[in-house]
Amino acid sequence: MNVNQSAPPVPPFGQPQPVYPGYHQSSYGGQPGSTAPPTPYGAYNGPAPGYQHTPLQGVSRAPPSSGAPPASTAQAPCGQAAYAQFGQGDVQNGPSSTVQMQRLPSSQLFGSPLAPVASQPAVLQPYGPPPTSTQVTAQLAGMQISGAVASAPPPSGLGYGPPTSLASASGSFPNSGPYGSYPQGQAPPLNQAQGHAGIQPPQRSAPPLASSFTSPASGGSRMPSMTGPLLPGQGFGGPPVSQPNHVSSASPQAVPPGTQMTGPPGPPPPMHSPQQPGYHLQQNGSFGPARGPQPNYGSPYPGAPTFGSQPGPPQPLPPKRLDPDAIPSPQLNELPPQQKTRHRIDPDAIPSPIQVIEDDRNNRGSEPFVTGVRGQVPPLVTTNFLVKDQGNASPRYIRCTSYNIPCTSDMAKQAQVPLAAVIKPLARLPPNEASPYVVDHGESGPLRCNRCKAYMCPFMQFIEGGRRFQCCFCSCINDVPPQYFQHLDHTGKRVDAYDRPELSLGSYEFLATVDYCKNNKFPSPPAFIFMIDVSYNAIRTGLVRLLCEELKSLLDYLPREGGAEESAIRVGFVTYNKVLHFYNVKSSLAQPQMMVVSDVADMFVPLLDGFLVNINESRAVITSLLDQIPEMFADTRETETVFAPVIQAGMEALKAAECAGKLFLFHTSLPIAEAPGKLKNRDDRKLINTDKEKTLFQPQTGAYQTLAKECVAQGCCVDLFLFPNQYVDVATLSVVPQLTGGSIYKYACFQVENDQERFLSDLRRDVQKVVGFDAVMRVRTSTGIRAVDFFGALYMSNTTDVELAGLDGDKTVTVEFKHDDRLNEESGALLQCALLYTSCAGQRRLRIHNLALNCCTQLADLYRNCETDTLINYMAKFAYRGVLNSPVKTVRDTLIAQCAQILACYRKNCASPSSAGQLILPECMKLLPVYLNCVLKSDVLQPGAEVTTDDRAYVRQLVTSMDVAETNVFFYPRLLPMTKSPIESTTEQPAVRASEERLSNGDIYLLENGLNLFLWVGASVQQGVVQSLFNVSSFSQITSGLGVLPVLDNPLSKKIRGLIDSLRAQRSRYMKLIVVKQEDKLEMLFKHFLVEDKSLSGGASYVDFLCHMHKEIRQLLS
Repeated sequence: MNVNQSAPPVPPFGQPQPVYPGYHQSSYGGQPGSTAPPTPYGAYNGPAPGYQHTPLQGVSRAPPSSGAPPASTAQAPCGQAAYAQFGQGDVQNGPSSTVQMQRLPSSQLFGSPLAPVASQPAVLQPYGPPPTSTQVTAQLAGMQISGAVASAPPPSGLGYGPPTSLASASGSFPNSGPYGSYPQGQAPPLNQAQGHAGIQPPQRSAPPLASSFTSPASGGSRMPSMTGPLLPGQGFGGPPVSQPNHVSSASPQAVPPGTQMTGPPGPPPPMHSPQQPGYHLQQNGSFGPARGPQPNYGSPYPGAPTFGSQPGPPQPLPPKRLDPDAIPSPQLNELPPQQKTRHRIDPDAIPSPIQVIEDDRNNRGSEPFVTGVRGQVPPLVTTNFLVKDQGNASPRYIRCTSYNIPCTSDMAKQAQVPLAAVIKPLARLPPNEASPYVVDHGESGPLRCNRCKAYMCPFMQFIEGGRRFQCCFCSCINDVPPQYFQHLDHTGKRVDAYDRPELSLGSYEFLATVDYCKNNKFPSPPAFIFMIDVSYNAIRTGLVRLLCEELKSLLDYLPREGGAEESAIRVGFVTYNKVLHFYNVKSSLAQPQMMVVSDVADMFVPLLDGFLVNINESRAVITSLLDQIPEMFADTRETETVFAPVIQAGMEALKAAECAGKLFLFHTSLPIAEAPGKLKNRDDRKLINTDKEKTLFQPQTGAYQTLAKECVAQGCCVDLFLFPNQYVDVATLSVVPQLTGGSIYKYACFQVENDQERFLSDLRRDVQKVVGFDAVMRVRTSTGIRAVDFFGALYMSNTTDVELAGLDGDKTVTVEFKHDDRLNEESGALLQCALLYTSCAGQRRLRIHNLALNCCTQLADLYRNCETDTLINYMAKFAYRGVLNSPVKTVRDTLIAQCAQILACYRKNCASPSSAGQLILPECMKLLPVYLNCVLKSDVLQPGAEVTTDDRAYVRQLVTSMDVAETNVFFYPRLLPMTKSPIESTTEQPAVRASEERLSNGDIYLLENGLNLFLWVGASVQQGVVQSLFNVSSFSQITSGLGVLPVLDNPLSKKIRGLIDSLRAQRSRYMKLIVVKQEDKLEMLFKHFLVEDKSLSGGASYVDFLCHMHKEIRQLLS
C-alpha cells in the first residue's frame, strides 16, 4: 500500500466481518455521543461489492477506486421518502427545455464539443445616427438567446461537461414587473425538473425558439452554443462559437426587410474590443432607484410596522442608452409584426437554477454516493441522495468549493477560485445512514502521528510488516504500539482494516482519555440555565406567562444519550430586570426560594446547592416556581434592563458547578440600566452608503468581547431570544452568542396570538437539539496547503484552534486554505477535521472527518470540479464579515471583481477562441452570476428603506453559521405553484424561477427561503379553490396577512397544509406563514424575494447583471 492510497474497498455482501470489541455505534443520525450497545460493524451501510468501474484518470489512490455510480440511471427512490424531512423536498423544476443539461463523462476531454444548436440569422444594419429610445426597444425586441444542450451522463460526478456558451447584450433591459422586485433569497432546493409546466411569462407574445440540433459535421462531436444578441464589438462572421469544430446552420426563417446576411463563417474576431461606457454601477454600488418596503426578519407580519400605501401604477421606463459598440437595429417600421411585440431577452435562454437542480436530481439522485474515490464532486445539496462511507467523509459533513486543487499558488492566484471547505462536524444524518462509530482504545487513547499529531485514518500507510506507519499528512514514520499491531496482506493493507472504522471510514469517533480533559479530570454533565427578562415589556406582551407554561412540559425533552432513560443535564432559573433573582429549587424544599442580587457591577452567584438540579428530582418545586414567576412580576413597572451581568452570572454559576453548559436568555429591550455593558441608542440610517456604515455592524463596546472570551474558557454557550419593539443593537448583543457558538432568534413586535407558534417551535427545537460542549476543533492538511482563515460562530485565541463553547448539528465552520508549497498531482491533498467535545452525558469524545482531494496542473480540471453552492456560501460569509471593516460599496465591488476574474480566467485559459460578444461560462459555474447577484442584492449589502439596522445585523449573524443547503435557499428562494397539478397527485409540483413573470394570476404560489413562508394568491384564482383553501366565497374576502390556514376537510386544504408542515420540518427555524393577495400592499414584501427581477433598492435583474458581468469580463480580457 502506498501513501497515495484512498479508502479501502469493502468486502462483498454477506461476507462475515469480525467485530472490533472496543467500539459501538452512536445514536440517531450522527448525533454526538451514544452509549448504545455495540453494533456489529459489518452492517454499517451495506458495503458495495467489488469494483466495477474503471478508476478515473489521474486518480492514483490505489485499491479503493470504486467509482461513484453512473449518474444517469432510472430514478430510484433510494430512501428518499425517509429523508424528506432533512432534505429540501422533492420539488423543483423550471422552464422546460426539450433537452436537459447533463455533465459529461470524465473520460471526455474538457471542452470537447457536443451537438450544436442552430442559431438565428442576425439582423445587421449599416451604422447610422444614434437611434431613438423607440429604436433601441426595437433592437432589444429582435434579440434572442436560444439553445439547448445535450450530453452524455456523467460517471462519477467528476466530469462537468463542456462550458455553457451564452451570448448576451450589455445594454440595459426593461424592468420586469410593475415595481421591480426585491433581492434576498436562496437557491431553490430539491426536485426542480425544469419544464415550462404551463408557466408562460404573462407578457410574452411570441413563443421562445424551440431547441434545434444540427447533425455533426464530419470530424466529431460539437459544443452547444447559446447564441443571442450581438454584443458591442461583435462582428457577425457566422454563429458565435464556444468550442472548436462548432458549426450550426441557421434555422429556416424569413429575413426581415433591409437586413443583410453575411457569407460563410470566417475566423472568430479578436477578443479585444473598445470599452463600453454603458451599464455602469452607480456610485453607491446599486443599479437603480430607491426601493420600498423590506421584510422584517424578526416578525415578518402581524405586529410589524405597516409598509406604506398601496403602490401606484407602473412608471414609464426611462429611455434606454445604446452602447456605441452595439449594432444598430432596423427601424421599428422595418420589423415584422411579431418582432415589434417582443420586449426582452428570453429568460429561458439563460442558465436556470431550477433546471440545473432538476438535472442533478435526475442524474444523481437515484444512486448512492459512494465516497471511496478521491476528489469526487458530490451531488448538489438540493438532491436527495444516500451516502455510503468508504473512506472519505460524507458531503453532509464537509463540502468543498473545489474538489481539484491547483498544484501551485500561482495557478490558484490566476484563477481566483477560493479554496475552502464548509464543515458541519455534528451534522444530523437521515435515518437510513449510519451515524459515526465510536472507537474505544482504552487508556492508551487514539493512535496519532508523533510529529503533526494527526489521528489514525484510512490514508495512513503501514510498512515493515505492520510494525510502523507513515503519516499521510507529514510523512513522519511512527512505531505501531504492540497492542495495535496487525499483519499486512499481500497488498500492504492490514488484515483487520475493515474491522476498524478508523482504517476504513471517512468519519468516526474516539472516546477521549483523561489527557484530553481540562485539569486532567473527566467533565461533569452539562447544565442549562434559563434566564428570563421580567421587565414591563416582557410581562405586558404575555411572553413570561407563555414561556413559564411551556417550560413545564419542555423540560421533559432535554437532550439525552442514545440508550439513556433520562437526560443527565441539570437545570437552573434566573429572572432579571435591573437586578437579578436566583432561585433555589432543591428537591427537599416545599417552595422555591428567591435570592436577589442588586449589585450588578460586581456579579456573584448567591447560592450553589439547589441552583442547578436534576429535573426529575425537583419537578414539584420547579413547577411551583414556573407557576409563581408570572404572578410575582404581574404588576411590575420596571422598564429598564441589564444584559452583560446576566451572562456573567450564568457563567459564574457554571464555573462554580465545574461544568460546561448553555444559557437561554429571553430579552426584550436595549440594556440602558446602569451596569456593565450598558448601551445607548446609536441607530442612524444616515450612515447607510457612507464610509461610516461599517460602524452599524460593529459592537458599541469591547466589554462583550471580553465577556465572550471568559464564557468560551468556561464552556458556557449562550442562546439569545430577542423580543424587541424597537432598536436593541443586535450588533452588540449578538457578540456573546456569536463567539460562544450560540444562536440568536428575533421576534420583533412580539404578540402572543401572532407569534406564539413560531417562538415555541424554535424554543423546543433549540432545547432538544444535541450539542457538543466545551469544544475545540483543528483542521490538519497534508504538506503543501494549510488552513488560514475561519468563519462561523466561533472564537480563536490562536491561529489554529477553533474554540466553541457549544456546537450543535446546525452550525458550520468554514475554512479557507492557501498554498505554502507545491502540491503533487499524484498524491493529492488531504484534510482532517478533529473535533474534541463533551457530549450531553458528560463524555469526552473526538470526532474525526477525513477527506482526500485531487490536485491539478491544468486550470480546466479546477473549473470542472468546482461546487457553486459551496462557493456562494463562502463568498457570502466573506462579504458579510467584510462589512465590519470596509464600506459596503467596497465589499460589493470586491465580490463583482472576483466573480469577473474567475470567469475571465476560464474564458482566457479554458474556452476555445470565440467572438468577444459571447459570454462563456464554465458548466459547473454557470449559476455563479445569478447566485452572486442574489448575495449582492441581499439586505446586508443593499438595504432598502424599511430594513432596520437590527435586521441587517441579525441576518449577517445568521448567514455566518449557515450550511450550504441553507444559504442555497436563503439567497435564491423556492417558488412552488400550488394548483398546477391535480389535487390527487402525491408528488410535489416542480418549482418555478423566482421572477414575477413566472406568476400566473389564476394560481396560488408558496415561496420559502428558510426564514419566511409566503402564500401568494392570484386575483383570478377560481372561486372553488378560494372556498376550499380559505373557507370564504371570493378573492376579496381573503384576509391579507393571514398567518394560519383554516383546517378544512378537503383534499386541497390538506395538501397545502401538509406541504407547509413538510417544508417547516426541513428547516432549522420555524417559518411563519404570510398570505399575500395579488395587488395588495403586502405584495411588495413578497416581491422582495423574486430575486431574478430588478429590486426597488437598485439591485440588478438577473439579465442585467449577466450583461454587466460580461462587460467586466471583456474589460479584463482587453
